[in-house]
Parts: sequence; structure tokens; C-alpha cells
Amino acid sequence: MRVYVPLTLPGLAQAHRTGTLGTGALTAYAVTPGLREWYVSDDIEELEYAALSRAAAASLRLLAADPGAARRRIVVAVDVPDGAATADPDRGLDPASIGEVRVTGPVPLAKAAAVHADSADAEADVTAAADALGAADMGDDDARFTVDGAEDHELLWYGVQEIPHLVD
Repeated sequence: MRVYVPLTLPGLAQAHRTGTLGTGALTAYAVTPGLREWYVSDDIEELEYAALSRAAAASLRLLAADPGAARRRIVVAVDVPDGAATADPDRGLDPASIGEVRVTGPVPLAKAAAVHADSADAEADVTAAADALGAADMGDDDARFTVDGAEDHELLWYGVQEIPHLVD
């Protein structure tokens, strides 16, 4: 099963140093029944992109909580055994947790298929979005517009062999 793990650049650097994603169970995003119902598509590529987008939004939340982290959203695509990732059936249609799964961890970084990251030109919009996230959560429409501005930037694809260059 492919899961998308939201991180920050410091989190990716730590995973690169230790060889593992996390020290215990991880929150990730995947194509779940709730995501399928929310996105209403049978195209697996579209569904995977939706899960990746949910992970990118979670990465933005991690950035908002870590003002010292470089302002680039990071998502690691990892293949885990079926059954290693489970969705909470009680939260399946909760808008805040669509596509969310718990992965028994730690997960070896060697299982990563790719890393998705913002380019340097997205940093200003990602910074503004991270700063506006709290107000957007409280219903501020201008702040929501700012947060949505980060989503206008497509995450770039990097091979796992490129991780050292991303974290330097």
C-alpha cells in the first residue's frame, strides 16, 4: 500500500540520518474508503494525488507548528505492507481526517518510493500560508485564501537518492 507521510525539511533530515521515518506509529495519508467517497473518482492516479494533497496540507500544519523549519512542504511516498496502515473507521468521513491512516512504525526510509517537495519559489506563499493557518481555521476568509495560495504550488518529485541534496 502506498502512503504519503507529511514532514518538514528537518524531519526529512532526521529520517535521512536515522534511516527511519518516525520512532513509532506515523500519521500518513492514503487512498481510504473515506477518501474515495469524498473525491468521487475511480481513477487511482487521481485518488493518489488527492492523498498526496492531503499530506501536503498536513505538512503545512507541521510547518505552522515549527517556525524554525524551512518553509517547504515535504511529503514522503512510502510503500508499506497491506495491513500496516489503518484508517480510523469512526473518523472516516470527518473532513479533517479524510485519507488519514496510522502506520505501524517506524518505517525504514529504504521503503520510500519518492519525496515530494516545494520548490524554492513556493517559499513565500508557503510561509504566508503557515502564518495564516490559525486564522483560516477560525473561519477568516482572507486567511483561507492565503492558505489556498500554497496549494497552487505543485510539489516537485524527487528520487530517494536526491534526499541528501534536499536536506543540505
